[in-house]
Amino acid sequence: MSLRRSMAGATMIEVLVTMVIIAFGLLGIAGLQVRLQSSEVEAYQRTQALLLLNDLKWRIEANRLQSAKYAETAPLTAPVGAGMVTCPVPAAGTATRAELDVAEWCNALQGAAELTGASRVGAMIGGRGCVEDLTPPASTGGQVLRVTVAWQGLTPLAAPPEACGTDLYDGPGCESDRCRRTVSTIVRLANLK
Repeated sequence: MSLRRSMAGATMIEVLVTMVIIAFGLLGIAGLQVRLQSSEVEAYQRTQALLLLNDLKWRIEANRLQSAKYAETAPLTAPVGAGMVTCPVPAAGTATRAELDVAEWCNALQGAAELTGASRVGAMIGGRGCVEDLTPPASTGGQVLRVTVAWQGLTPLAAPPEACGTDLYDGPGCESDRCRRTVSTIVRLANLK
């Protein structure tokens, strides 16, 4: 009779231990899902930033005669994009191609490509862009520009070396630019004269 009783079924302790193990497994899966979603948003933002970076790079290469104007219109000290109430609007009839390009790039950085109601949501969180002139002062060999796109990351990492958007992405848990993300490219324009 004692053999029959021990084989009759699971005890309450065995059931509780099984439930605890299952609960920990489900919590682990939920945590993994949250991390995967965060990684997906980060990857989407980086892709958007690379598209916008290449957009201005190609515009500069197509308008090489006015390349210096890009660094004047979108300088490191005043990045275009998020944080601006409105993007710079060049004066009608007197605007240069560079000013028009930077105005369009600014709108794209603010997410004008996609709207939800009145909100612009077609770009990265806090997207900003800068153009920096790296040409040596006495250079006659052409011009060197660095185009950078910065945005707000979701989790703190190391601060990027590029200066675009410095100190504009600090917040709780994101001190010292640890949530600022950047991508940049160098545009080299030869002197064709």
